Amino acid sequence: MSLSDWQHKAAVLKMEGRAFIDGRYCAAANGETFPCYSPIDGRLLTPVASCDADDANLAVACARRAFDSGVWSQLAPAQRKDVLLRFARLIEQNTEELALLETLDMGKPISDSLTLDVPGSAECMAWTAEAIDKLYGEIAPVPANQVGLITREAAGVVAAIVPWNFPLQMACWKIAPALAMGNSVILKPSEKSPLTAIRIASLAKEAGVPDGVFNVLPGFGHSVGNALALHADIDVLAFTGSTAIAKKLLVASGQSNMKRVWLEAGGKSPHIVFEDADLDRAAEAVAAGIAFNQGEVCTAGSRLLVHASIQKTLLDKVRLELQRWQPGNPLDPATRLGAIVDRQQLDKVLEYVEIAKREGAVLCEGGQQVLEQSGGTYLTPTIFDGVNSAMRIAREEVFGPVLSVLTFADEGEAIVIANDTEYGLAAGLWTRDLGRAHRVSRALRAGSVWVNQYDAGDMTAPFGGFKQSGNGRDKSLHAFDKYSEIKATWINLI
Repeated sequence: MSLSDWQHKAAVLKMEGRAFIDGRYCAAANGETFPCYSPIDGRLLTPVASCDADDANLAVACARRAFDSGVWSQLAPAQRKDVLLRFARLIEQNTEELALLETLDMGKPISDSLTLDVPGSAECMAWTAEAIDKLYGEIAPVPANQVGLITREAAGVVAAIVPWNFPLQMACWKIAPALAMGNSVILKPSEKSPLTAIRIASLAKEAGVPDGVFNVLPGFGHSVGNALALHADIDVLAFTGSTAIAKKLLVASGQSNMKRVWLEAGGKSPHIVFEDADLDRAAEAVAAGIAFNQGEVCTAGSRLLVHASIQKTLLDKVRLELQRWQPGNPLDPATRLGAIVDRQQLDKVLEYVEIAKREGAVLCEGGQQVLEQSGGTYLTPTIFDGVNSAMRIAREEVFGPVLSVLTFADEGEAIVIANDTEYGLAAGLWTRDLGRAHRVSRALRAGSVWVNQYDAGDMTAPFGGFKQSGNGRDKSLHAFDKYSEIKATWINLI
C-alpha cells in the first residue's frame, strides 16, 4: 500500500480508548481521560481512560476471583494452549489494524509495524502457547519408600507494566508466558502508546480467555502503576522501562507484600568494531543499531567502540549508511526512520545533544529537529565523535538516534570501556578472529552478545540484562520461571 492508502485507513480507523476490566470495556472509575496524540503530526487520536487506584483495586479483585475460581488456572495446559493459539491467529488476522495503531500512536515506520512488531507479537503468543504442554515437572532421587515431586504452579495475579517503544511486542513478551502458566494478568501500557494494548483485550476475549483473566488499565502518569506496584494482592510484577522506575518498583515490593518483581531496565550498549572486521557490514549494522525505531530501543548500540587505526574509515562509512535513515512520514512505506514518540522525549534527546557539545564531544552528523511544519516530532540521526567514558552522552541512556564514538588501542582496553557502565543489557562485536570473538564475548558483562551482527535472536533465546539493566528473562522457556512458583511435594509410601 502507498502513503495515501495508509492515510485513508488512518482517517477512518475507529480507536478504543477505554479500560478493559472483567471482560468488558469501561470508563475509568473517576470518569477522567487523557488525550492520546500522534507524533506523526500532533493530531488527537482519541481520549484514553485515565485509570487510578480505584480501577486497580477493581481489576485486581476481578483477576483474583478469576484465578481462584480455576476457570483458567485449573484448565488443562492443552486447553490453554488452544486458546492462546487462537489469540495468536487473531493478532495475525488483524495485522493491518494493529500495525496502523502502533504507527499512529508511537511514530514507528508502518513497514516495521507491519513486518516486525505485529508478526513478532503473534509469533511470541503462538510459540509460548506451543510450549505450555511441553514443560514437565521433575521427580527427585529419593529412597524407595518416598516420592519427591517438583512441580510448577501459576503464581497468581500478575501485573505487567510495559514501555512505549514496542508497545505490542513488549506486552506479548509478558502476557504470553503469564497467561500460559495459568495466571490472571493486568496489563498497564504506557500513556505514550496505549492503543494496541487496549485493542488486543477484545481479541483475547474473542479467543476464549475468560472474563477477569486478562485486564488492561491505561493511565496517565504513575497513579495506576503505583497502585499496582503497592497492591498486596498482586503476586508478580513484570516491568520493562527505565532503571529509575525499576528501582522504585523494587522499593514498592518491599513496602507491600514482597511480590516477585522482574525487571528489564535501561541499557547503554557497546558496539565494538575491531581492526580486522568487515567494515562495510559493520557500518551498516552500526547505523541500523542506532537508527532503528528512532533509536528508542533499550538495546540500541549507542556506544560505538572502534579501534583507533580504523576510526576515520569506519566513521565515514557509518555516516554514509545513515543517509539511508533520514526522517520521514511513518505512514509512508518507504520511511525507515519515523517520529520520536512525543515532544517530551524529543526535548530530552535535544538536551543531550547540547550537553554533549558542552562537554567537548564533536558533533559530526545530525542533531537537528526537522519536518517541524508537519506538526510531528522528527530528529536527524546524530553522531558525536571524540567521546570519552566520563561524558554523560556515553554514560546515560538517551533513547534517541544519537551515537557516541569512542576509540580503543587494543582488545583489553575495548573490554574495559565496554564494561564501564552501570548497565549490562546487550553488546555487539565485529572481528574475523574466532578466538577473539569467544574471549571478548565471555568478558562482556551483558545479557545478550552479538558477534558479526547486531540485535539478532528469536523466541528461542532468553532476553534480559546484567547489573542495573534488570533481572529475569523474557522469551524462551526461561520466561516461564517469572510467572510460576516451584513446589516440592514429598510423599511417604508407607
